[in-house]
Amino acid sequence: MITEPSAEQLGDKADSLFTVIILASKRARHLNQNGAELLEEYRSHKLVSRSLEEIEKDKITYEKKIETSK
Repeated sequence: MITEPSAEQLGDKADSLFTVIILASKRARHLNQNGAELLEEYRSHKLVSRSLEEIEKDKITYEKKIETSK
């Protein structure tokens, strides 16, 4: 299975490839539960690929929480 864009191509969208993969999987799960589509047109019908397309177009982002110890 080849997705376009690949998670490796989106490495600059997050601090690590692992973060991109987790972000895409959570978004794909949301789409599977009838979440709203964020793009007008997708290249793929597969949910993981759609989530990667949304990340590519900066429709999905994340914020890393930094915990401070007391």
